[in-house]
Amino acid sequence: MSTRVYMHTLGCPKNRVDSEVMLGTLTEAGYRLVQDPAKAEVIVVNTCGFIESAKVESVDAIVELAQLKAAGSCKKLVVTGCLVQRHAEELARELPEVDHFLGTGAYQEIARVVSDAQAKRLVAPDPDFVHSASTPRINSLPSHTAYLKIAEGCDNACAFCIIPKLRGPQRSRPVADLVAEAQALAAQGTVELSLVAQDLTAYGQDLPGKVRLHHLLPELCRVEGVRWIRLHYAYPRDFPDALVDVIASEPKIVKYLDMPLQHSSDRLLRAMRRGRDSSFLRALLAKLRDRVPGIALRTSLIVGLPGETEADFEDLLSFVREQRFERLGVFEFSPEDGTAAAGMAGQLPAAEKRARYQAVMEIQQEISRAHQRAAVGRRLEVLVEGASEETEHLLAGRHAQQAPEIDGITYVNDGVAYPGEIVTVEITDAGDYDLVGRVVARDARRGKRLPKANRTAPAPSHGAAWRGGGRRLPVVG
Repeated sequence: MSTRVYMHTLGCPKNRVDSEVMLGTLTEAGYRLVQDPAKAEVIVVNTCGFIESAKVESVDAIVELAQLKAAGSCKKLVVTGCLVQRHAEELARELPEVDHFLGTGAYQEIARVVSDAQAKRLVAPDPDFVHSASTPRINSLPSHTAYLKIAEGCDNACAFCIIPKLRGPQRSRPVADLVAEAQALAAQGTVELSLVAQDLTAYGQDLPGKVRLHHLLPELCRVEGVRWIRLHYAYPRDFPDALVDVIASEPKIVKYLDMPLQHSSDRLLRAMRRGRDSSFLRALLAKLRDRVPGIALRTSLIVGLPGETEADFEDLLSFVREQRFERLGVFEFSPEDGTAAAGMAGQLPAAEKRARYQAVMEIQQEISRAHQRAAVGRRLEVLVEGASEETEHLLAGRHAQQAPEIDGITYVNDGVAYPGEIVTVEITDAGDYDLVGRVVARDARRGKRLPKANRTAPAPSHGAAWRGGGRRLPVVG
């Protein structure tokens, strides 16, 4: 009988892709995947080590799952990912119950390590691996949506970020290889591809022939079966007009862009080593709004960087009010060992960082509420996910400007649709982050038919964006 394995993933979508490669590698080696850790003989915890709260969450998960090994049902416990790459020897010393530790450059070796009784306990080489279309991978999301990791690593030197040390330098995948993986995903039923990388707009700078993101995107748009392509973690430093033109002209590229800006104060942007000033950022945002009508912009900001004055913070609040981002998330600065910002003078107390976080989110909640209410009466294309978690008589889906896992949901309380089907929904109600509507047109493709939606829907969610609601915080550059 095949050995049963369970995978527990923490952190960002890029980490999820790594887990999917490990799942594919294990399956190809004859292991059988299970959804219940209590039934697993091998448990793998893929960790995040980006900020302190992520490290704590990862260690808590390891300790909790280690109880199954103590109980005897689990025979091997393996810990992988960014936390291992960052604190390998310390973890190995403090967690004797863990059998193997694999860093970010060794996760492709998991099947060999798990099956080899003589394998090293700690394998954390310099990160240089990047998977290809031929690497085994199992999509852990519903088959109609998938992440496509177009590059690994990062060449930036942001003062607050540890990612380059955890993931290594920029390593872009060739266009043909990415098209091949997109075709394989489409053959499995994927209609939505979310492109991810540590720095999406740096794609291709390390490849021969001066290939860039605006060269890759048209090739992915030609993949038959793919209907939506969305862009995540588009670093603003290098955003050529050719890329704006492709986003505007390609119908398959959804009018949604995730662009981490981090701050608006020129003094703070210099301290963060972001490479661009606020005038550049404002001009780029204006260009995107002008040349891509209706685009939804998501950004992330950091509050509480050492030395952030009241004037800097007021500048940030004014920027949020001015730009009226459709989606916005906030991180409280975390002083991470190995980063330039950790040793900066003027570290702010935790209470002040929390107060600044709350002040930004209060403003953004009002902005989000207004954007949501403006959708009432509109007809939007919605990708149906399936029955909602509230009741099987209510459908849940996402319109093109709601990214999987991090944005809101569109609930359907009138109509019939299949999971994986893109239908036209008329929006009838709106909360701060979620919408409610009814199906008015269908183009059925595939999937299992669900019961007719109940006309009485629960009130749309008013949960916090990014924090809470079970939505994962993405790691941004």
